[in-house]
Amino acid sequence: MEEELYEVGFKGERRDFFLNPQNVPVSVGDAVIVEADRGVDLGYVLRMGKLVWQRKPERVGNILRRATPEEVASLAQKAKKEEGAFRTCREKIAQHGLKMKLVDVEYQFDGKKITFYFTAEHRVDFRDLVRDLAKYFHTRVELRQIGVRDEAKWVGGYGPCGRRLCCAAFLREFESVSSQMAKLQNLCVSPDKISGLCGRLVCCLLFEREFYEEVARKFPKVGSKVSGEDGRVYEVSKVDIFRDRVYLRDEVGMEVQMSSDEFSRWRRPLRKLLGRLRRRGDE
Repeated sequence: MEEELYEVGFKGERRDFFLNPQNVPVSVGDAVIVEADRGVDLGYVLRMGKLVWQRKPERVGNILRRATPEEVASLAQKAKKEEGAFRTCREKIAQHGLKMKLVDVEYQFDGKKITFYFTAEHRVDFRDLVRDLAKYFHTRVELRQIGVRDEAKWVGGYGPCGRRLCCAAFLREFESVSSQMAKLQNLCVSPDKISGLCGRLVCCLLFEREFYEEVARKFPKVGSKVSGEDGRVYEVSKVDIFRDRVYLRDEVGMEVQMSSDEFSRWRRPLRKLLGRLRRRGDE
């Protein structure tokens, strides 16, 4: 029988998974002290229960205890330290002439490690910078490169829909998004229209992909040629999946429309029509 698993959130939408071997009484939203890298960290319980196992985490730690009110209040002082560390690191990046953008800084709650998150277009040799930072802060230092989508998730914000960014609100993992998904949904493929704050295609193009793929099977492709029961050749000019309409235009520009079911009964295989026309020509 699998133990109950807890998902705990930290700064910048960072999430890790923990067991509760000591059966510490905690609920969603509680602040907890957990095992961390050679020390302890403080986070908030986001989810709990067997369903969390569906994520199949690679690494699982342990919840040690609930955080005290004093420990929670000390997070404000920790945030001030992080602001100072951010300024210092940015200055040292400039001194070392490194082409990297510092995104954020996170102190481990016990102060035994400090992590600097950055983005860069290419691989960066930051070994000298790490040594410089470790000497300055007198603690373990880690520099972690993240992608631009991770940066948007870390920083947060609001999308053109007016809602909180999906990556910051609920997305756990990123999937590949292509412009073909926008075409499938009859959306404008202009990058300015379908790009998020990260500069990549918006993740919400994925949400209804399966629906559009399934519905698309009922409708002809725009631009395809079909022959109708009247024997004339038409071109599919537009489809409207929500109103269940297929729009056709003949050679002289006359347009007709019908439902997908009517279209299936109305159209005739173009190959048969062309074959019939060839036979007439041979006669």
